[in-house]
Amino acid sequence: MALNATIHTFEIALADADRGVYESLALRVARHPSEAEDYLLTRVLAYCLETTEGIGFSSGLSTPDEPTIYVRDATGAYRSWIDVGVPDAARVHRASKAAPRVAIYTHKPPEQLRKALAGERIHRAQALHLVAVDRNLIGEWTRRLHRRMKIALSVSGGQLYLTVGSETIEGTLEVFSLAQS
Repeated sequence: MALNATIHTFEIALADADRGVYESLALRVARHPSEAEDYLLTRVLAYCLETTEGIGFSSGLSTPDEPTIYVRDATGAYRSWIDVGVPDAARVHRASKAAPRVAIYTHKPPEQLRKALAGERIHRAQALHLVAVDRNLIGEWTRRLHRRMKIALSVSGGQLYLTVGSETIEGTLEVFSLAQS
């Protein structure tokens, strides 16, 4: 018997000073039984950090040729393809051909993504927007994960402040490139 997805509900007060985005988000996010909690929370965080008109989650594992998160224009064409974790080079290459902007949010060490994509053929590789999410922030949030959560997320100068209940967790975003630093 197949296991069903678990639905997580997030009520998020978003204050992203870096982009001038201030919104209340109500997200119902399906978590596949094989999806790790840190991946789920990185996916939710990426959605918040990319929030704009036309954003949405893909249908999930049943649609492997779609991005994890997308931004579409009024015609249905991709404006942004947003992936999470460490996607393989073929997927990133396909994404770069399908959308003018490709972003990857990883909760893994940046070196792991660099290694996975090193030497591979990737269309417009220099234009990829790569972001390493603070692993401590994701870890602390994972320890507080419930199926229904009310949180506040503030972003300022690449610094994240995530308030869960009465506790605030701080972390950073590291924008990096595929080139070794």
